[in-house]
Parts: sequence; structure tokens; C-alpha cells
Amino acid sequence: MSGVEIGLASLIGILVLIYSGLHVAITLAFVSFIGIWILRGDATQAARVMSLATRESISSYLFGVVPLFVMMGLVVARAGLGRDTFEVAGRALRRVTGGLGIATVAANAVFAAITGISIASAAVFTKVAVPEMIRMGYSPRFATGVVAGSSVLGMLLPPSLLLILYGILAEQSVGALFIAGIGPGVLLSLVYCIAIWMMVRFWHDYTGDPHEAQDLAAEGPHGRFDTINKLAPVLLLIALVLGGIYGGFFTPTEAGAVGAFGAVIIAAFKRRLGLRTLWEITLETGHVTASICFLIISATMYSRMLALSGLPAFLTEWVVAQNLGIYGFLACFVLLLILLGTILDSSSILLITIPLALPIAMSLQIDLIWYGLITVIAVEIGLLTPPMGLSVFVIKSSLDDDSIPIGEIFAGTVPFALMMLFVLVLCIIFPGIVTGLV
Repeated sequence: MSGVEIGLASLIGILVLIYSGLHVAITLAFVSFIGIWILRGDATQAARVMSLATRESISSYLFGVVPLFVMMGLVVARAGLGRDTFEVAGRALRRVTGGLGIATVAANAVFAAITGISIASAAVFTKVAVPEMIRMGYSPRFATGVVAGSSVLGMLLPPSLLLILYGILAEQSVGALFIAGIGPGVLLSLVYCIAIWMMVRFWHDYTGDPHEAQDLAAEGPHGRFDTINKLAPVLLLIALVLGGIYGGFFTPTEAGAVGAFGAVIIAAFKRRLGLRTLWEITLETGHVTASICFLIISATMYSRMLALSGLPAFLTEWVVAQNLGIYGFLACFVLLLILLGTILDSSSILLITIPLALPIAMSLQIDLIWYGLITVIAVEIGLLTPPMGLSVFVIKSSLDDDSIPIGEIFAGTVPFALMMLFVLVLCIIFPGIVTGLV
């Protein structure tokens, strides 16, 4: 077999093994080892390449940003800042048509700016927003669809773990990626809000018939002090982290450290974080970080195996020879990402596709920051599509209502997946949406 044939066979092997249930990191490491062994005809050399990849892949100072932002997100989720933000937004928008749905999007956008984890947003707002929306007369399909759709903002609005992962894989500035994520994130939030207003006004079969004329905050205090008390810590943390990065005071890694420390202080001040909870969060941070480390190590092994096979160079030459151009290549690439999203999670898609597609993007002289955001948006559409739909499964597992089947949640996400596709097309046609702030 030629090197290119071995590279193609490795792709098929990876998809088969992952779809069979084998962990992504183990799959990538195993296939990479076998591929290098076959290419070099020496198991010792394959082991040496894997050893070098293990040592070099996570030694970068930049990688310290991962556990720090993970810890900050976990502390914020445990401290109930998502619930506080939702209550304030719901109170402010209670007289607007579809106000509770718009409040869910607004709260999710704010929550995304201090967590960066879509799954955390889905879990938190399923508990907080879905019961309240159903109580107010919204249909379960619409309520869960709003939460699932707005949860993806966690991977667009900075800080975003998926953008960090792309930055590591593509060797791009994480700070620049964070800035580039603001435009698409804000645009998607606005599209969601406008669409929710229109759907609640004209599509009652889908949204239900909400009765939000009641005071949504009737069960809690209404005073200005309560609003400030709930919103000030969230805004302070956002200003601390993002203001520090964009103001040039911190690197992303330093901002992660400051943000994690600030989140602990705020949670402790609000008496929502004891020593036992802090220990549990620290352990969970270690588990998540170890898992991400293993993924990055395996992805580095896989990239080196592909480079040895010559498959990326072959694909680059083939794509250039087809005269697809930038937009033709992006159309094919986005379609591939969306299809992969039906069977794989977001991180797995990035780990498999970036080593192959990045050389092609570079040969076409595509701006890799713009390309990264397009990739992340396309990958995030997969969080809403069956049969994988990771956000949908998180919402189902977080619901306390067995009367809402998984199919009903998937049906609720369809309009929001289409809106994401619309925003993705706009970002491709008008690159300034992404690169304007950068």
C-alpha cells in the first residue's frame, strides 16, 4: 500500500472504531501507532514518534488556559450565576412578546462569556429555563429548542474551549480567535431573539400560547438592589476576564487564572461554595483536563502519521487541481463537518478534520482566524442534529420530566439549526463579521 492509501485507510478505521464505541483519544492513538508502524516498518520507530508527540504536544504555556477556564466555568455553574442572570433577564423582558425565550438567549450569551462550555449551558438552563417556560404556556418542544439553540453560544462567544482547541491544533492566537468570535456570537444571538419574537407571534402551533402578562418574578424580590446583587458579579467577572485580554493586561492563560480565582471569590462571597464543593470542582477540573490532554496528544500523533503518509499534501494538490476556489472548498468542507456532526462530537470532528484540511486552507491563502470561526460554527450545528446531537442528549438527561421524549427535543432544535446555518452563510459571504474586530 502507498502512503496515501494508508492515510485513507486510517480515516475509515477511525470512523469505524469511534462509531463502534471506542473512545476518540484511544482510537486516534491506536490508528496512528499502527499507521506509522506500517509506513516505517518498525514498531520501535512508531513508539518513538508517539513518545515525542506525547512530550511536545502539551508542553506549551498556552495549554494552561484549558484547566483554568474549565475550573472557572464549573465554579460559575455551581454558584448559580446562570440562574441569577436568567431571573434578571426574564424580569426585564417579561412584557416583550416571547420575552422568556429571549431572556433565555440573553442569559445564555452572558453565561457563555464566563464559561465557554456549551454542554454546561445546556445543563444549567434546562434546569432553570425549561420548567419556567412550560409553566408560562410555552410548548415543551419550543422551550427545549430555545435552550439547545442558545447553548451553542458557549462555543462562539469568548472564552470558548473549542476555539482554544482549534488555536492549539492550528497554531493560531487564542486571543485573536476570542475577539473574532464576538461578531458571529452577537449576530447569532440577535437572529435568535428576532426569530423567537416572530415565532411566538405568528407560529403558535410550534411555540404554544404563552401567558407572560403575569409578573414572571412574582415569587422573588423585585427591588433594584436584588437586580444589582444578581447581575453585578456576572458583569464583574466578564469585565475582569475579557477586559483583561482585550485591554492587553493579561494573556489568555493569565486571564484564565484571574477568572478562576475571581469566580471562587464571588461564589464564596455569595455563600454558594463550601470547601467540599470546591474540592469536587477541583477533581472534576482535573478529570476534564486529563481527558482534553489525552485528546490533544492523540491528535498530535495522528497529525504526524498523516504527514508521514503524504495524504494532506495529496489532498491539497487534488483540491487545487479541481479549481474549486475558496468558496467551493468551504462549501464542501462545511458540508463534511455538518455530516460528521450527526455521528461525532465537536472535539472529535476538529481533531480528525483540521490536520487534513488546514494545509488546503493555507494553500488557498485563507485567513486561518476566519476559517477557524467558520469551522467552529459548522461543527456546532452538529450539537443540534440527530442522531448524535450532544446538547439534545444533555438536555434530556437534565430534564425532570419524562413526558418529553428525545424526538420532541430534536424537533424543537430544527429552526435553531437552520438559523445557525443562515449565520454561517453570512459569515462566509461577509468575512468582516468575523475579522472586523480582529
